[in-house]
Amino acid sequence: MMTVEEIVDNFSYLDDWEDKYRYLIELGEGLPPFPEALKVEANKVDGCMSQVWLYPSKEGEVYHFAADSDAMIVKGLIAVILAAYSGKTADEIQKVDIDGIFKTLGLDMNLSPTRRNGFFAMVEKIKSIASSIV
Repeated sequence: MMTVEEIVDNFSYLDDWEDKYRYLIELGEGLPPFPEALKVEANKVDGCMSQVWLYPSKEGEVYHFAADSDAMIVKGLIAVILAAYSGKTADEIQKVDIDGIFKTLGLDMNLSPTRRNGFFAMVEKIKSIASSIV
């Protein structure tokens, strides 16, 4: 799994948004397979136009997230989100500057409003999970 820093670095080498979208799709294709058994209503993320499933697990104090979508670019956005949040404690999750990452990648200016809403719906679900699971 790539780090957010690696993703930001790779993004900076790409000149146009066609290449950046292609890179996002590649990131999504690199996600680990998401078990069909976890594609249930309880794991769906509300607020996404496409179907998105998010499954949390916890090892000690550290959260891990698995996710999938039926949309290619959204899967790439999931890869960014998992790089930002997976493998962190609840405190670390709350402190991630996802707005900064979003802007640094240029997603604030180049994503459709529905994808932007879906991105932040996934972020809110992760933050909510990290603040509620004991």
